[in-house]
This record gives sequence, structure tokens and C-alpha cells, in this order.
Amino acid sequence: MSVPAALAEFVRNRAGHRCEYCGMSQALQGATFHIEHIVPLTCGGSSSEENLALACPSCNLHKSDRSHAIDPATREKVELFHPRKQAWTDHFIWAGKQVEGRSAIGRASVSALDLNHPRRIRVREAEAMLDLFVS
Repeated sequence: MSVPAALAEFVRNRAGHRCEYCGMSQALQGATFHIEHIVPLTCGGSSSEENLALACPSCNLHKSDRSHAIDPATREKVELFHPRKQAWTDHFIWAGKQVEGRSAIGRASVSALDLNHPRRIRVREAEAMLDLFVS
């Protein structure tokens, strides 16, 4: 489902043109980032600005219509990271160019969204060379 152009631009600007899950910059990507429903419409979410995030295609496709995932450390089902209600640094930390989960939500999100796929690490290395990597 698409959102109005003005709302989409608001979401892109609010995110600084970066994926709100993995932090990737839109600047080096050939694919357009997605306006993503944090709480999916299928789970009762809305298309309001507080439920929309900017997501790279990989994060959006891995997240799909999920709002929860399994924490690999405890095997418990937990909510995925919610960029409007939670601070990224409360749930994640950078370990070089890899993202580590600091909490159950962080660990589940790293696993479910495949945040440390080798391609993502290579993109982060390229971003660092161009001074686009934000750690």
C-alpha cells in the first residue's frame, strides 16, 4: 500500500535518508528505500506517520508483515525493533561493521532482518570509505 507523496517525503527526511533498522544510507543504493509499516497493516497497523519508517529493501523484505520474532538467546517470541517508540542505541551496538543486539528486541531484530549478511557488511565498509557510515 502506498502513502501520499508528501507523507513519504516526510518519512524519508525524518530518517535522514537512512534505513531506520540497519542504518544504511540511501546514497549508495540503486534500489529505492521503502516506506514501511512498523506495525504491519495485517496486524492492525495504520499508515499514520508514527507507524511509518524508512527501510532499505533488504530490511523491509526480511521484516515482511511481522511484528515479532524469536530472540535467538532465549528462544522467546519478542517484538521487533520499533523505530518510533524505541531508541536504536537501547537495542543495538556497533561491533566494527556488524550490528549486535543489546536486548532481546535487538537480538531478535538482528536475526530476523539478517542485519549482518555479508553484503550488508561490504556496503558498510564502502560507506565508511566515503564517510557515509554512521556508527
